[in-house]
Amino acid sequence: MKYCWEYTDDYLEYRSSLGLDIRNPGYYIKDFSRYLRNTYPNEIIITKEMVFPWCITRSNEKSYSFKTRMSNLRQFTIFVYSLGVCEFILDTSFTPKTERYVPYIFTDQELSDLFNIAIRISIQDPKSYKKLVISIIYRLIFYCGLRPNEGREIMISDINLNNQTIFIRKNKTHKERIIPISDDISEMIKDYMRKASLFEMNSPYLFSSPKFDCYKSTWLRTEFLKLWEEVKDPSNTARVRVYDLRHRFATTLMMKFIDEGKDLNNILPYMSSYMGHSSFEETAYYIHLLPDRLKNSNGTTSRKRTHKIDKF
Repeated sequence: MKYCWEYTDDYLEYRSSLGLDIRNPGYYIKDFSRYLRNTYPNEIIITKEMVFPWCITRSNEKSYSFKTRMSNLRQFTIFVYSLGVCEFILDTSFTPKTERYVPYIFTDQELSDLFNIAIRISIQDPKSYKKLVISIIYRLIFYCGLRPNEGREIMISDINLNNQTIFIRKNKTHKERIIPISDDISEMIKDYMRKASLFEMNSPYLFSSPKFDCYKSTWLRTEFLKLWEEVKDPSNTARVRVYDLRHRFATTLMMKFIDEGKDLNNILPYMSSYMGHSSFEETAYYIHLLPDRLKNSNGTTSRKRTHKIDKF
């Protein structure tokens, strides 16, 4: 016989066997398990009365965090309900609706300025490995449509310059994929690797931190915002993220296909596979960004100008 709070490991082991992420859910479910152990140490069946106190919004807890916590708890109740040790499946309809972040679509000039200043800073200080990394990592994320973590976590062994491909390891959808790269990108990576070898980092990562692991997300975000502050118009108060480079890649590619007279419905499966989306719907989301965020962009005078970002 198990007490109700002892099913945490079983649940995480079950998720792991399916190839699903266990780190993020594990944080919330183990917290819930501690709550049950401290409050109901001898109970073997989970009831609504036991669960609901844990579902109260905490002080300083953001709506998104609360929603994530409840979503993970719901998945756990589905699991323990199937085992017959929970009386119900949590209904998360009471959680607050969170607004979806509206990506910032960089103009051609803004992208050009961002990349050029990153390159210039590195040229001015050729002895700085960090500035060398900054000069290429954001370009690589944009040109390949990568998620920020995918760019940070690329290993040297993932690069095949002979076949001109990059192996992208498991991401948030737990999919691995191989993406092709153009001659220009291949040459850009080759030039970077030649310069980086002079620093003798002895790290398996393409972009090695001083600790010889990959750079953290906070570092990537902080350095990007520094560049943005240097190039943005003072009147521009928009919130930007590194992830917006991926959004711009997708919308740029879509506009290119539209200008070529191609049917996006036929293109979506290929884009979805290339970008590592779990469904076509994720890729189709970018269609909603085209009219308002691209066509009417201050930096775009016509639809055909939105995809003229070949290289910087």
